[in-house]
Amino acid sequence: MTIKKLKTVVISLGGSIIVPGTIDVAFLKRFRDIVRARKDTRFLIICGGGKVCRTYQDAAKAVAVVSDGDLDWIGIRATRLNAELIRSMFGEAAYQKVVHDPEEGIDTERRIIIGAGFEPGSSTDLRAVQLAARFEADTVINMSNIDYVYDKDPNRYPDAKKIKRMSWDEFRHLVGETWDPGLSMPFDPIASREADRLRLTVVIVGNNMDNLERLLEGDAFEGSTIS
Repeated sequence: MTIKKLKTVVISLGGSIIVPGTIDVAFLKRFRDIVRARKDTRFLIICGGGKVCRTYQDAAKAVAVVSDGDLDWIGIRATRLNAELIRSMFGEAAYQKVVHDPEEGIDTERRIIIGAGFEPGSSTDLRAVQLAARFEADTVINMSNIDYVYDKDPNRYPDAKKIKRMSWDEFRHLVGETWDPGLSMPFDPIASREADRLRLTVVIVGNNMDNLERLLEGDAFEGSTIS
C-alpha cells in the first residue's frame, strides 16, 4: 500500500510530560486535538519513558545490582506502555500498531503513527531520528519538560543561560558521547550523533501547547534549534 504524500512532522514526546507524576490528561487532550486538527499532516509520534521508566529503574537498583542492559529493557517497556496510551487516544485515526523497529514495514495510509523504544543503547530520541530519515522529514520536534537547551543545568545553577540556536558540534560537546539508562538530557548523545550525521534539525520546545501550535504554523516560537 502506498502512503499518501503528506507533510511529515516527527515528534519525540517525552514520557516526563505524558506522566509527570500521574497521567496528565489535560495535556493529552490538548495534544490530541492539535494533532487531529492538522488534516494535511502525517505525524510520527515517538514516546519516551519518563518518570515511569525511572521509577521502575530506581526500584530495580534499590533491590539488586542490575545491568545497564536490564535497566534499558525496563525503560523500553515503559516507553511501550506510554505509546499504547497515546495510540489508543487517537482511535481509528492512528496506525493500529506501535512501531518498535524503525525498519519494520508500516502498511497504512493512516496519518498518525506511534512509536516507542526498540533495543538497548539509546533513548527513543534515536527512534525519532531514524523514522525522520525513513520518511524524509528534515526536522524532529522534541517535547519534554525541558523548554530550552541551557549552557549548564538550570536546576543547579540559577545563572544558567538559554541557548536559542546552536550547531551540532556545540550541542554534542555539551551532552557528551555516552549513553546511560535513565539519562535526562534535552536530546540523547547517540541520537544527537545520528541527527548530526543525517544533517537533521532538532527543535527543543518544552510542553507548552500554544508554543507547539506556533511552531507547526511556522510562526515565532520559544525554544532551541540545533542544526
